[in-house]
Amino acid sequence: MGEDYRPMWQGLGLDLDAHDALLGILGPLYEKTFTAQQKRPEGMKYFDFVMSEVHGLRIKELMDAKAAGRKVFGSFCVFVPEELILAVDGILVGLCAGAEFAPDEVEKLLPRNTCSLIKGAFGFALAKVCPFLEASDLVVGENTCDGKKKSYEIFRDLVNDLYVMDLPQMKNEAGRDLLRKEYRRFLARVEEVSGRKIEVAALKKAIHTVNAKRSALHRLAKLRAAKPVPISGLDGLLANQVAFYDDPVRFTQSVDKICDELDVRVKRGEGVADAGAPRILVSGCPMSVPNWKVPSIVEGTGAVIVGEESCVGERGTQHLTSSEGDTADNLIENIVERYFKIDCAVFTPNPSRLEHITRMVQDYQADGVIHYCLQFCSPYQIEAGPVEHSLEKRGIPALRIDTDYSQEDTGQIRTRVEAFVERLRS
Repeated sequence: MGEDYRPMWQGLGLDLDAHDALLGILGPLYEKTFTAQQKRPEGMKYFDFVMSEVHGLRIKELMDAKAAGRKVFGSFCVFVPEELILAVDGILVGLCAGAEFAPDEVEKLLPRNTCSLIKGAFGFALAKVCPFLEASDLVVGENTCDGKKKSYEIFRDLVNDLYVMDLPQMKNEAGRDLLRKEYRRFLARVEEVSGRKIEVAALKKAIHTVNAKRSALHRLAKLRAAKPVPISGLDGLLANQVAFYDDPVRFTQSVDKICDELDVRVKRGEGVADAGAPRILVSGCPMSVPNWKVPSIVEGTGAVIVGEESCVGERGTQHLTSSEGDTADNLIENIVERYFKIDCAVFTPNPSRLEHITRMVQDYQADGVIHYCLQFCSPYQIEAGPVEHSLEKRGIPALRIDTDYSQEDTGQIRTRVEAFVERLRS
């Protein structure tokens, strides 16, 4: 970062020493994980720039937007509908939760056996090192698990303004009705915070903007199905992660640009790994920045990740929102229908998720599946067994990995992944 952003960070209330320490760790980690890769597409330089300025220029953009009267909404979950926020000229950003920070302070508030994502969110808030959190006019939480639901009672005291959205846990008419009521309740709060009422034209435009972003990611995902794979799994994951932070229009243009480059690679038969490299689908819990441990280990074995069945991946982007309809009620109903299709492990029963994993294996010609879980994430840990058994029954090799954000189990995970990759090679 060339510009001195410290006055801005100080104005946001960040702990500058702790924030400097965070950036001092993330910079070298990013270079080691991403820029050291071989055969990277030129288009990834944009994403490198975004990450180098994610706490700098991007935050300045948000602060400039706030000065112009726009509102910033921060969230942790793909169930928060970006369409409704864009429709009132708001900005939706993802919040920091992908690393362990201030664990001793966190465990004064939460049990030690709380999942890393929740503890990560608390750590960033307690340590005052997440500028996205401090820049948010409204932090939007959601009840996707009991851990989040109860922790928000405490998290409320760590942020300026917290709104918690209830979510259904069964895919039936009662569940759809609950989501509809919750989205209408959320829209009322969005209108209150923004000072603007929803209009049909603005909502249609917002739907088109978000659909374009998801369509660009669909295009990128389909290109990863090629043999040889034209982009690493790490870079594919990075693009999905950046989607939560970047301006949606600019992001869409940047993804389409890299897809143009990958189209040429595919036609030429150029890849980042040998055509015979084991192809792996990663399924399970979301991987927020800078949670790159498992993908880095996997691709360090010579295998290549071809897709992510994750909220930071296809689970979060696979469906588009219909823009058909002449009234706000019609369009809101379309949004409800789109988000109700997300096959989060919070739902019970959840057969569509297994169907999605199996379809992705076929579409991306994956040789095996690694089911990734954060420790103490009960919904995904409980689903992991049935997923593994069903895949193996269908002749699809599967490996379950339960871990956290620390590096303590890196050697153990590497040994297990190496054995799994050798199984795929044989």
